[in-house]
Amino acid sequence: MARPKKAKELQHKHQIMLRLTDTEYEIVSESAKAARLPLAEYVRKQVMKQKVTAKYEIMVDLPELKKLIAEFGKIGSNLNQIARHFNSGGIHSQEMRKKIDQSVTRIYEMKYEVLKMAGDFHSLAGGYVHGDTETHSE
Repeated sequence: MARPKKAKELQHKHQIMLRLTDTEYEIVSESAKAARLPLAEYVRKQVMKQKVTAKYEIMVDLPELKKLIAEFGKIGSNLNQIARHFNSGGIHSQEMRKKIDQSVTRIYEMKYEVLKMAGDFHSLAGGYVHGDTETHSE
């Protein structure tokens, strides 16, 4: 079955010839790829000043990051156990409260380690990372 024809006013009948250097072509081509658009549609949107949003997917394989993710998993498990304990009417002591406060402080420390790693990685890529600079302490 053939593809349905576009309405006459939507058909792209006119061509514009454009010459690019290898570098220019590479930049435009990569930008179109990042925007997940065909090259012609990307260029058309750029020429018509329509908004084009690039979609980047960054994959990082850092041993430090894997270690922190594993720690976050353990912390999540511990928090679930604590919540179960309190929800079932369990009592808590000053020592338990102190340990919880220490754990929350450590979570914030790890958050900043991750933000620093992301910032270091992102700065290598020429960008920047905004992070919350508030410090948690009890």
